[in-house]
Amino acid sequence: MTWDAETVRMLLEGIRDTLYMVLFSTLFGYLVGMPVGVLLAVSDRDGIRPRRWLYRVLDIIVNLLRSVPFLILLILVIPLTKLLVGKSYGSSATIVPLTIAAAPFIARLVESSLKEVDHGVIEAAQSMGASPRTIIFKVLIGEARTSLLVGVTISLGTILGYSAMAGVVGGGGLGDIAIRYGYYRYETQIMIVTVVILVVLVQALQAIGMMLAKLLDRRRA
Repeated sequence: MTWDAETVRMLLEGIRDTLYMVLFSTLFGYLVGMPVGVLLAVSDRDGIRPRRWLYRVLDIIVNLLRSVPFLILLILVIPLTKLLVGKSYGSSATIVPLTIAAAPFIARLVESSLKEVDHGVIEAAQSMGASPRTIIFKVLIGEARTSLLVGVTISLGTILGYSAMAGVVGGGGLGDIAIRYGYYRYETQIMIVTVVILVVLVQALQAIGMMLAKLLDRRRA
C-alpha cells in the first residue's frame, strides 16, 4: 500500500464522517434519552413523583433496547432508516440506528446521575415549596451536572465504538474504511491506522469531557 495524497484524504474524510456521526447521534440520543432518564428517576419508588406503572413501562422499554446487539439493531431498523434518510448506507443513515442504540444507554446514565443527588437537598427544596419542575431543573439536574457531563463523555466513547461497527454494512467513517480496505483487501496497515485513530479519538473526547467536568466541579466548589 502506498501512502499517497488519496489515502490521506480518504482517512481525513473518514475522521470527519466518524465525528459527524458520533456528535449528531449523541445530540439526538440526549434529546430522547435525557427526558426518559429524568422520568425514570422521578417516577421511581424513591423519586419526587413515584409512578410505579410509568417506571415499569419505561424500564422494560429501555432494557429491551439495550439488550439488542448493535449490529442486529442496525439491520432491524433499515426500513426506518430508509424512510427517514432515503437510504440505508452512509454516515447520515447510520445516525438513525446510532441514536436508537444510544438513547436507552443515555437514559440509564442520566437516571443514575440524578439518583446520586443527596435526598437532603431535595427535601429542603420541597419544604420550601419548590414545584416538581423547579426541583428537576434546579436541584436534580443542577446538582448532578458534573456527573451528567461525565456521562456525556462515556456516551461519546460508546457511540464511537458503535459507529466503527456500522462499517460492516457500509455505515461510513473509519469503521467502513477498516472493513473495506483493512479486511476485504487485506491491507493490514490501513486496519492498524484506523484502529489507532479510533483509539486517539476516544482518548481525546474522554480527556476533553473529564477536563470540562473538573472545571465545572471547581466552579461549584
